[in-house]
Amino acid sequence: MAAFIVRMGPLLVLWLAVFLSGTWAVDRGNFKTCDQSAFCKRQRALKPGQSPYRALLETLELTNTKLTLQLINDNNKVRLLLELYRLQGNMTRVKINELKPLKPRFEVPDVLINDPPTEPLSLLSQDENGVVLSLGADSQWLIVSAKPFRLDIMEGREVLLSLNSRGLLAFEHLRIRKDTISYKIKNKVYSAWENIKWVFSSQVDPEGAEKKEETDAANEPAEGETAKEDGMWEETFKSHTDNKPNGPSSISLDFSLPGVEHVYGIPEHADSLKLKTTDGGDPYRLFNLDVFQYELFNPMALYGAIPVMLSHSAQRTMGIFWLNAAETWVDISSNTAGKVRHTHTHTHLVNMEGYNYVQGSSETPQTDVRWISESGIIDVFIMLGPTPTDVFSQYASLTGTQAFPPLSALAYHQCRWNYNDQEDVAAVDQGFDEHDIPYDFIWLDIEHTDGKRYFTWDPHKFPQPKDMLQGLMDKRRKMVTIVDPHIKVDSSYKIHNEIRSKGFYVKNKDGGDYEGWCWPGNSGYPDFTNPEMRAWWASMFAYDQYAGSMENMYTWNDMNEPSVFNGPEVTMHKDALHGNWENRDLHNLYGLYVQMATAEGLIERSGGVERPFVLTRAFFAGSQRYGAVWTGDNTAEWEHLKISIPMCLSLGLVGVSFCGADVGGFFKSPSTELLVRWYQTGAYQPFFRAHAHLDTPRREPWLFGPENTALIREAVRQRYALLPYWYQLFYHAHHSGQPVMRPLWVEYPQDTATFSMDDQFLLGRDLLVHPVTEEGGRGVTAYLPGKGEVWFDVHTFQKHNGAQNLYIPVTISSIPVFQRGGSIIPRKARVRRSSSCMEHDPYTLFVALSPKRFAQGELYIDDGHTFNFDKQKQFIHRRLSFANKALSSRNLAPGSQFITPSWIEKIVILGASKPSKATLKTPDGKENLLEFEFDASMSVLTLRKPGVNAGVDWTVVLQ
Repeated sequence: MAAFIVRMGPLLVLWLAVFLSGTWAVDRGNFKTCDQSAFCKRQRALKPGQSPYRALLETLELTNTKLTLQLINDNNKVRLLLELYRLQGNMTRVKINELKPLKPRFEVPDVLINDPPTEPLSLLSQDENGVVLSLGADSQWLIVSAKPFRLDIMEGREVLLSLNSRGLLAFEHLRIRKDTISYKIKNKVYSAWENIKWVFSSQVDPEGAEKKEETDAANEPAEGETAKEDGMWEETFKSHTDNKPNGPSSISLDFSLPGVEHVYGIPEHADSLKLKTTDGGDPYRLFNLDVFQYELFNPMALYGAIPVMLSHSAQRTMGIFWLNAAETWVDISSNTAGKVRHTHTHTHLVNMEGYNYVQGSSETPQTDVRWISESGIIDVFIMLGPTPTDVFSQYASLTGTQAFPPLSALAYHQCRWNYNDQEDVAAVDQGFDEHDIPYDFIWLDIEHTDGKRYFTWDPHKFPQPKDMLQGLMDKRRKMVTIVDPHIKVDSSYKIHNEIRSKGFYVKNKDGGDYEGWCWPGNSGYPDFTNPEMRAWWASMFAYDQYAGSMENMYTWNDMNEPSVFNGPEVTMHKDALHGNWENRDLHNLYGLYVQMATAEGLIERSGGVERPFVLTRAFFAGSQRYGAVWTGDNTAEWEHLKISIPMCLSLGLVGVSFCGADVGGFFKSPSTELLVRWYQTGAYQPFFRAHAHLDTPRREPWLFGPENTALIREAVRQRYALLPYWYQLFYHAHHSGQPVMRPLWVEYPQDTATFSMDDQFLLGRDLLVHPVTEEGGRGVTAYLPGKGEVWFDVHTFQKHNGAQNLYIPVTISSIPVFQRGGSIIPRKARVRRSSSCMEHDPYTLFVALSPKRFAQGELYIDDGHTFNFDKQKQFIHRRLSFANKALSSRNLAPGSQFITPSWIEKIVILGASKPSKATLKTPDGKENLLEFEFDASMSVLTLRKPGVNAGVDWTVVLQ
């Protein structure tokens, strides 16, 4: 470590001395609270009440695609433009911008996969109080109230959601600065010219006087407004000053959700799955930051930001997607903690074709949510569900689905900061073989490079990278190397020289290249918002550009919030420039763009054939399209193990299924018990990687004694046996947006007992997992949902009834996992040293019977790594069904073409009765009797050696 620090430079040495010393805990003083964020403090000072905004109904225009309507702030006369869209798939889009801003305001690009298709809105009624529009099916109405402005979405007589019902719409319009002498002089000239124009225009335009009054009011400071006190034009945090040439530009809007007590989402936060109320504390913050050893159970910002919230009740699931990439704070309040109050603050009667709709007349639980962003516009998508599956599909239609990873990426990954050299890599690789533990990827952190110059190798430690990669390839294994988006400022470094010569660096406010400190020392930051920069970056992954790379080498993007060690809040200055836009406008997009460019590079290097694997730390809405995320720099503590579950569940709810946490904890050293329990938990989470800090003792799985090695081996082997099911779940996530790792309420939406659970979860519909996350745990209580359901312990095959809390005694070897009755899950029993070695191995089908339904499942097979499944329809997708004592396999994709040598090796039927015989029938008309065993004590029937190819039709009949 000492030699490493010496190379970093004196400023960074000082930073590291502070950063890595002491209690290994986040310094909360490095990160703003709402009171220290000027726009958040200003907006939060506004209290619910009468809104100053009024809808000017005479400006209403309705076309086949949208409704437009002007709003006016009666306090300052500034006009806004409201756009309403009814979108296909039961969604509504609301956009609000300044009618005539002094300059354009930022609108988020590249996140939506297309311009969402619209459906016509129809006007049902209009009077001086408002308008009523039809949203199509299911008696859905959209009501725009004029004074004060408010928007209600209703279904029949039920209010589903209200906007601005608390009057917290606030739109800080762009204005001319008036608090300096120079601006005052300029403004006097401006005002004189405006007066001349007004005198002239008022002779021919009777509205001229009103327009001048509106302009003057808009450019006047708000009551009590001063630039320094309110941070409107300049703001200081610690030693950093943020100059704001555009002045105040923040936006706010409130949403009321009648009947709702549970809301989820808005990752990333180290908090419970159910979001807490923020009354009396800070709001949840969405602002991508490099947070050193983050604290748990607080709303502080972390590495990623997805501004999507889901609401759920036994009656309905809905979603709110706030499309804004600036720093955002989210306030949540609820009346369910105290006395139930009226749903709304006022009553408004709307007559609609003979019906009277009274809003705000009933008492009901309610959650209120307020979104506050520093800049940009209001652009919000309201996803009306009504089921959880519907909301997932609606959001996927907007931002895309989870990238379908190579099968090997779903296996086990071994990483630390850092494997020292090629000999170290070879020794670790050999250690897995010697201890019979499978793995697919070994990772190299920043020390593998030549002086933190990415796309390079340390010439002394990794002199022959292709030899190293070839050695892994010979064992059908792979490597991930880190490529971070901070570039060492060094005139001898090719990457830096090209970025500088092309003008691709982010600029500072004065127009020079923005520079800050990161791992290489003085660093430049490529402007990934520039598509030309992204295309160039992608080209650097070509085999003839990235020396030493091969097709079995993939990429890790870290520090892409971006992390700037000497910047405000350890990130980029907000007044840094990305083309014409400030970092403050698009900060949360940076990490998405880095991963986007990297994934494209890995695709391009293969000529568009191979699926990429890219891990990112920072993310935004849409990041799911480009790979995996992890929960960042966690700690070897039991609470961090526990929090990994709700953190990944939260990400899955908003599109990012490929999530995991550093197994064992990045910081500190886990006890052997904690390490074992973390492997057992990680084996059942989507992204399964062990990782550790440079200063921690080595913790390869065989370093803790033979008993613990055996426990870890067994957990990893369980992961490998289940890879066919994992792969199938990711195939569905890619096609439909359904999360892989799910809260129980997703599948049991009316079971209120599940709404706050985040210590257990479902994988797909059919596996329930309750990891042991308590130190010294001797038992867990798992909730098995579903009245009339049955659940089978996957280890003992014991059957349990649903709709009960089941106490499960555990030992250090226990991983409580249950298969749902009525399901069929494929596994591979022959676990080898890597997933690729298992490619053509046979399948074992586990059929769990249910008195409630027929058993069903699927089997999905493709080549595991190319895009041929999509481009050439080369895959196998089969429906497995057990009904009337017959188990059958039928083709779900008749247009697809793929041949597999894999076969069905064994069938295990849980909850069975003993047959007199079992007969296999194949399409060629042949019938073969199958050998079987029956365990009467557990009601388990095992059919041996069906031997039928996994890709053809077949039926097993029990008699």
